[in-house]
Amino acid sequence: MTKPADQAIQPQFHLLPKIINGSIAGIVGVSVVFPLDLVKTRLQNQTVGPKGEKQYKSMLDCFKKTYAAEGYFGMYRGSAVNILLITPEKAIKLAANDMFRFYLTLPDGSLPVVRQMAAGGLAGACQIIVTTPMELLKIQMQDAGRIAAQAKAEGRQIERITATQLTKKLLRERGIFGLYKGITATAFRDVSFSIVYFPLFATLNNLGSRDSHGPPFWWSFISGCASGSVSALAVNPMDVVKTRMQTLTKGTGERQYTSILDCVVTTLKHEGPTAFFKGGACRVMVIAPLFGIAQAVYYIGIGEAILGLKP
Repeated sequence: MTKPADQAIQPQFHLLPKIINGSIAGIVGVSVVFPLDLVKTRLQNQTVGPKGEKQYKSMLDCFKKTYAAEGYFGMYRGSAVNILLITPEKAIKLAANDMFRFYLTLPDGSLPVVRQMAAGGLAGACQIIVTTPMELLKIQMQDAGRIAAQAKAEGRQIERITATQLTKKLLRERGIFGLYKGITATAFRDVSFSIVYFPLFATLNNLGSRDSHGPPFWWSFISGCASGSVSALAVNPMDVVKTRMQTLTKGTGERQYTSILDCVVTTLKHEGPTAFFKGGACRVMVIAPLFGIAQAVYYIGIGEAILGLKP
Protein backbone atom coordinates (compact mmCIF):
# COMPACT_ATOMS: atom_id res chain seq x y z
CA MET A 1 0.00 0.00 0.00
CA THR A 2 1.40 3.40 -0.97
CA LYS A 3 1.90 6.08 1.64
CA PRO A 4 -0.22 9.22 1.53
CA ALA A 5 1.55 12.30 0.21
CA ASP A 6 1.73 13.89 3.65
CA GLN A 7 3.48 10.77 4.96
CA ALA A 8 6.04 10.62 2.18
CA ILE A 9 9.62 10.33 3.33
CA GLN A 10 11.13 13.79 3.61
CA PRO A 11 14.72 14.34 2.47
CA GLN A 12 17.18 14.57 5.32
CA PHE A 13 20.52 16.29 5.68
CA HIS A 14 23.28 14.39 7.48
CA LEU A 15 25.96 16.83 8.66
CA LEU A 16 28.53 14.43 10.18
CA PRO A 17 29.42 12.54 6.97
CA LYS A 18 29.76 15.88 5.17
CA ILE A 19 32.24 17.02 7.82
CA ILE A 20 34.22 13.77 7.44
CA ASN A 21 34.25 14.16 3.65
CA GLY A 22 35.36 17.79 3.89
CA SER A 23 38.15 16.95 6.33
CA ILE A 24 39.58 14.19 4.13
CA ALA A 25 39.19 16.35 1.02
CA GLY A 26 41.09 19.22 2.62
CA ILE A 27 44.02 17.08 3.80
CA VAL A 28 44.47 15.39 0.42
CA GLY A 29 44.11 18.63 -1.55
CA VAL A 30 46.47 20.80 0.47
CA SER A 31 49.15 18.09 0.63
CA VAL A 32 49.30 18.05 -3.17
CA VAL A 33 49.34 21.80 -3.90
CA PHE A 34 51.22 23.26 -0.91
CA PRO A 35 54.52 24.01 -2.71
CA LEU A 36 52.62 26.12 -5.26
CA ASP A 37 50.88 27.96 -2.43
CA LEU A 38 54.24 28.77 -0.85
CA VAL A 39 55.49 30.25 -4.12
CA LYS A 40 52.26 32.26 -4.45
CA THR A 41 52.73 33.78 -0.98
CA ARG A 42 56.33 34.78 -1.65
CA LEU A 43 55.51 36.32 -5.03
CA GLN A 44 52.65 38.34 -3.54
CA ASN A 45 54.77 39.63 -0.69
CA GLN A 46 57.79 40.77 -2.67
CA THR A 47 57.81 44.44 -3.59
CA VAL A 48 59.64 46.12 -6.45
CA GLY A 49 62.75 48.07 -5.44
CA PRO A 50 63.42 51.69 -6.42
CA LYS A 51 65.37 50.54 -9.48
CA GLY A 52 62.87 47.85 -10.44
CA GLU A 53 64.82 45.05 -8.78
CA LYS A 54 62.96 41.89 -7.72
CA GLN A 55 63.94 39.02 -5.47
CA TYR A 56 62.08 36.55 -7.70
CA LYS A 57 61.67 37.02 -11.44
CA SER A 58 58.96 34.38 -11.94
CA MET A 59 57.28 31.33 -10.41
CA LEU A 60 60.02 29.08 -11.77
CA ASP A 61 62.73 31.37 -10.42
CA CYS A 62 61.05 31.33 -6.99
CA PHE A 63 60.88 27.53 -7.07
CA LYS A 64 64.57 27.27 -8.01
CA LYS A 65 65.77 29.74 -5.37
CA THR A 66 63.61 28.22 -2.64
CA TYR A 67 64.76 24.70 -3.44
CA ALA A 68 68.43 25.79 -3.65
CA ALA A 69 68.29 27.64 -0.33
CA GLU A 70 65.95 25.41 1.69
CA GLY A 71 65.80 22.02 -0.03
CA TYR A 72 62.76 19.86 -0.76
CA PHE A 73 61.25 20.21 2.72
CA GLY A 74 61.60 23.97 2.45
CA MET A 75 58.81 23.81 -0.12
CA TYR A 76 56.55 22.53 2.67
CA ARG A 77 57.44 25.20 5.23
CA GLY A 78 54.29 25.96 7.20
CA SER A 79 52.48 22.90 5.88
CA ALA A 80 52.06 21.28 9.31
CA VAL A 81 49.91 24.10 10.67
CA ASN A 82 48.06 24.33 7.37
CA ILE A 83 47.24 20.60 7.26
CA LEU A 84 46.24 20.71 10.93
CA LEU A 85 43.81 23.59 10.38
CA ILE A 86 42.72 22.77 6.82
CA THR A 87 40.76 19.84 8.25
CA PRO A 88 38.16 21.96 10.07
CA GLU A 89 38.42 24.74 7.44
CA LYS A 90 37.46 22.57 4.47
CA ALA A 91 35.00 20.59 6.58
CA ILE A 92 33.22 23.81 7.53
CA LYS A 93 33.33 25.31 4.04
CA LEU A 94 32.06 22.31 2.07
CA ALA A 95 29.63 20.97 4.67
CA ALA A 96 28.19 24.42 5.47
CA ASN A 97 27.57 25.12 1.79
CA ASP A 98 25.70 21.83 1.42
CA MET A 99 23.73 22.54 4.60
CA PHE A 100 22.73 26.06 3.55
CA ARG A 101 21.82 24.82 0.06
CA PHE A 102 19.59 22.15 1.64
CA TYR A 103 17.72 24.63 3.85
CA LEU A 104 17.48 27.33 1.16
CA THR A 105 16.01 24.95 -1.43
CA LEU A 106 12.45 25.92 -2.34
CA PRO A 107 9.52 23.51 -1.72
CA ASP A 108 9.45 22.62 -5.41
CA GLY A 109 13.06 21.41 -5.19
CA SER A 110 14.58 24.33 -7.10
CA LEU A 111 17.43 26.51 -5.86
CA PRO A 112 17.65 29.88 -7.68
CA VAL A 113 21.14 31.24 -8.32
CA VAL A 114 20.64 34.05 -5.80
CA ARG A 115 20.01 31.46 -3.10
CA GLN A 116 23.02 29.47 -4.27
CA MET A 117 25.14 32.61 -3.90
CA ALA A 118 23.68 33.20 -0.43
CA ALA A 119 24.52 29.63 0.59
CA GLY A 120 28.08 30.04 -0.69
CA GLY A 121 28.53 33.41 1.01
CA LEU A 122 27.27 32.07 4.34
CA ALA A 123 29.62 29.08 4.05
CA GLY A 124 32.53 31.45 3.38
CA ALA A 125 31.58 33.55 6.41
CA CYS A 126 31.48 30.46 8.65
CA GLN A 127 34.99 29.33 7.73
CA ILE A 128 36.87 32.53 8.67
CA ILE A 129 36.93 31.54 12.34
CA VAL A 130 39.48 28.89 11.30
CA THR A 131 40.84 30.38 8.06
CA THR A 132 42.19 33.60 9.61
CA PRO A 133 44.61 32.10 12.18
CA MET A 134 45.52 29.32 9.73
CA GLU A 135 46.42 31.81 7.00
CA LEU A 136 48.23 34.11 9.43
CA LEU A 137 50.51 31.36 10.72
CA LYS A 138 50.97 29.77 7.30
CA ILE A 139 52.02 33.05 5.69
CA GLN A 140 54.66 33.75 8.35
CA MET A 141 56.14 30.27 7.92
CA GLN A 142 56.01 30.39 4.12
CA ASP A 143 57.53 33.85 3.90
CA ALA A 144 60.28 33.22 6.45
CA GLY A 145 62.62 31.82 3.80
CA ARG A 146 62.21 34.89 1.60
CA ILE A 147 62.97 37.26 4.51
CA ALA A 148 65.95 35.11 5.60
CA ALA A 149 67.37 35.07 2.05
CA GLN A 150 67.04 38.84 1.79
CA ALA A 151 68.70 39.33 5.19
CA LYS A 152 71.55 36.98 4.25
CA ALA A 153 72.20 38.97 1.08
CA GLU A 154 72.51 42.07 3.28
CA GLY A 155 74.90 40.34 5.70
CA ARG A 156 72.31 39.90 8.44
CA GLN A 157 70.75 36.84 10.06
CA ILE A 158 67.17 36.33 11.15
CA GLU A 159 66.24 33.59 13.58
CA ARG A 160 63.46 31.38 12.30
CA ILE A 161 60.71 30.33 14.68
CA THR A 162 58.26 27.46 14.56
CA ALA A 163 54.50 27.79 14.22
CA THR A 164 54.13 26.88 17.90
CA GLN A 165 56.61 29.57 18.96
CA LEU A 166 54.89 32.11 16.74
CA THR A 167 51.46 31.22 18.16
CA LYS A 168 52.73 31.59 21.74
CA LYS A 169 54.40 34.91 20.85
CA LEU A 170 51.21 36.32 19.30
CA LEU A 171 49.08 35.15 22.22
CA ARG A 172 51.53 36.62 24.70
CA GLU A 173 51.87 39.99 22.95
CA ARG A 174 48.40 40.49 21.46
CA GLY A 175 46.10 37.96 23.09
CA ILE A 176 43.69 35.75 21.18
CA PHE A 177 42.91 38.61 18.79
CA GLY A 178 46.53 38.54 17.64
CA LEU A 179 45.68 35.38 15.72
CA TYR A 180 42.91 37.24 13.91
CA LYS A 181 44.95 40.01 12.33
CA GLY A 182 43.59 40.58 8.83
CA ILE A 183 40.21 38.98 9.58
CA THR A 184 38.30 41.65 7.65
CA ALA A 185 40.40 41.15 4.52
CA THR A 186 40.10 37.38 4.96
CA ALA A 187 36.31 37.67 5.25
CA PHE A 188 36.10 39.80 2.10
CA ARG A 189 38.17 37.26 0.18
CA ASP A 190 36.52 34.09 1.45
CA VAL A 191 32.92 35.31 1.23
CA SER A 192 33.35 36.75 -2.27
CA PHE A 193 35.20 33.61 -3.40
CA SER A 194 32.44 31.33 -2.13
CA ILE A 195 29.71 33.47 -3.70
CA VAL A 196 31.36 32.96 -7.09
CA TYR A 197 32.69 29.43 -6.64
CA PHE A 198 29.84 27.33 -5.28
CA PRO A 199 27.07 28.32 -7.73
CA LEU A 200 29.51 27.96 -10.63
CA PHE A 201 30.67 24.55 -9.41
CA ALA A 202 27.10 23.32 -8.90
CA THR A 203 26.16 24.40 -12.42
CA LEU A 204 29.16 22.73 -14.06
CA ASN A 205 28.94 19.62 -11.89
CA ASN A 206 25.27 19.12 -12.76
CA LEU A 207 26.16 19.13 -16.45
CA GLY A 208 28.01 15.86 -15.89
CA SER A 209 25.21 14.04 -14.09
CA ARG A 210 24.47 10.71 -15.74
CA ASP A 211 22.02 9.22 -13.26
CA SER A 212 20.58 9.70 -9.79
CA HIS A 213 24.02 9.06 -8.25
CA GLY A 214 25.42 12.26 -9.75
CA PRO A 215 28.41 12.90 -11.99
CA PRO A 216 31.48 10.64 -12.14
CA PHE A 217 34.59 11.30 -10.05
CA TRP A 218 36.56 12.86 -12.90
CA TRP A 219 33.77 15.29 -13.80
CA SER A 220 33.65 16.67 -10.24
CA PHE A 221 37.42 17.12 -10.45
CA ILE A 222 37.16 19.07 -13.72
CA SER A 223 34.26 21.15 -12.41
CA GLY A 224 36.21 21.99 -9.25
CA CYS A 225 39.30 22.97 -11.25
CA ALA A 226 37.34 25.19 -13.65
CA SER A 227 35.28 26.87 -10.92
CA GLY A 228 38.34 27.32 -8.73
CA SER A 229 40.30 28.96 -11.55
CA VAL A 230 37.60 31.54 -12.29
CA SER A 231 36.94 32.30 -8.62
CA ALA A 232 40.62 32.52 -7.68
CA LEU A 233 41.36 35.05 -10.42
CA ALA A 234 38.25 37.08 -9.56
CA VAL A 235 39.27 37.59 -5.92
CA ASN A 236 43.07 37.72 -6.37
CA PRO A 237 43.25 41.48 -5.58
CA MET A 238 41.72 40.85 -2.15
CA ASP A 239 44.05 37.89 -1.63
CA VAL A 240 47.06 40.15 -2.25
CA VAL A 241 45.71 42.66 0.28
CA LYS A 242 45.01 39.91 2.82
CA THR A 243 48.48 38.40 2.40
CA ARG A 244 50.20 41.74 2.90
CA MET A 245 48.02 42.64 5.87
CA GLN A 246 48.85 39.33 7.56
CA THR A 247 52.61 39.40 6.93
CA LEU A 248 54.04 40.41 10.29
CA THR A 249 57.78 40.35 9.46
CA LYS A 250 58.68 42.66 6.61
CA GLY A 251 61.86 42.73 4.55
CA THR A 252 64.09 45.79 4.17
CA GLY A 253 62.17 48.66 2.62
CA GLU A 254 58.84 46.82 2.70
CA ARG A 255 55.83 48.67 4.02
CA GLN A 256 53.51 48.05 6.94
CA TYR A 257 49.81 48.79 6.46
CA THR A 258 47.36 50.19 8.98
CA SER A 259 44.15 49.14 7.23
CA ILE A 260 42.74 47.57 4.06
CA LEU A 261 42.25 51.03 2.55
CA ASP A 262 45.83 52.00 3.39
CA CYS A 263 47.11 48.80 1.79
CA VAL A 264 45.05 49.36 -1.38
CA VAL A 265 45.98 53.05 -1.73
CA THR A 266 49.68 52.55 -0.93
CA THR A 267 49.99 49.58 -3.29
CA LEU A 268 48.30 51.50 -6.11
CA LYS A 269 50.54 54.51 -5.52
CA HIS A 270 53.85 52.67 -5.45
CA GLU A 271 53.22 49.60 -7.63
CA GLY A 272 50.22 50.30 -9.81
CA PRO A 273 47.08 48.20 -10.40
CA THR A 274 49.00 45.19 -11.74
CA ALA A 275 50.34 44.59 -8.21
CA PHE A 276 46.91 43.29 -7.22
CA PHE A 277 47.36 40.40 -9.63
CA LYS A 278 50.78 39.36 -8.31
CA GLY A 279 50.86 35.63 -7.89
CA GLY A 280 47.58 35.43 -9.82
CA ALA A 281 48.73 32.68 -12.17
CA CYS A 282 50.24 30.81 -9.24
CA ARG A 283 47.07 31.25 -7.17
CA VAL A 284 45.02 29.79 -10.02
CA MET A 285 47.47 26.89 -10.22
CA VAL A 286 46.99 26.35 -6.46
CA ILE A 287 43.23 26.79 -6.19
CA ALA A 288 42.25 24.89 -9.34
CA PRO A 289 43.74 21.49 -8.38
CA LEU A 290 43.05 22.08 -4.67
CA PHE A 291 39.33 22.44 -5.22
CA GLY A 292 39.30 19.89 -8.03
CA ILE A 293 40.82 17.28 -5.74
CA ALA A 294 38.78 18.40 -2.71
CA GLN A 295 35.45 18.28 -4.55
CA ALA A 296 36.20 14.94 -6.17
CA VAL A 297 37.21 13.39 -2.83
CA TYR A 298 34.25 15.06 -1.09
CA TYR A 299 31.75 13.50 -3.48
CA ILE A 300 33.19 9.99 -3.22
CA GLY A 301 31.16 9.69 -0.03
CA ILE A 302 33.77 8.26 2.35
CA GLY A 303 31.90 9.69 5.35
CA GLU A 304 28.64 8.08 4.28
CA ALA A 305 30.42 4.75 3.74
CA ILE A 306 32.00 4.89 7.22
CA LEU A 307 28.68 5.68 8.88
CA GLY A 308 26.69 3.23 6.76
CA LEU A 309 24.58 5.91 5.09
CA LYS A 310 23.66 6.12 1.44
CA PRO A 311 25.74 8.82 -0.33
